[in-house]
Amino acid sequence: MPFVPVPKDLSKVKTKVALGLTKRQLICFSLAGAVGVPTYLLTKDVIGSSAAVLLMIGLMLPFFFLAMFEKDDQSAEKILRNILRARWFFPAKRPYKTENFYSVIEKEGKILANQDKTAITAGKAPVRKYPAGKRK
Repeated sequence: MPFVPVPKDLSKVKTKVALGLTKRQLICFSLAGAVGVPTYLLTKDVIGSSAAVLLMIGLMLPFFFLAMFEKDDQSAEKILRNILRARWFFPAKRPYKTENFYSVIEKEGKILANQDKTAITAGKAPVRKYPAGKRK
């Protein structure tokens, strides 16, 4: 009896439409061909064959990227849309401003150090919260 492996998570299985490609990949590759081939045919006599091929590759690469790239089950255009929305269209508004506790302690320490220096230069003892020897 033949054995056929079945993936555990069937949500990650993509339906193949033709030639082992998904519908999305077929659309992107068709657009790449529709842009790249006429570009090559129109520019090979003007700029030379090698430069026309490089231009064609440069114009087709974004379509191939959109067809093939996927991260965390999100396509490239969804990731790009999320980045644009987060950075420019809807920037984060911070209604609450936190106060750095350590900077407050540092400022108080500098103030106390300055009071001690001025008290010593004036000939007075530094002001303490508790008398010497009687701390909580």
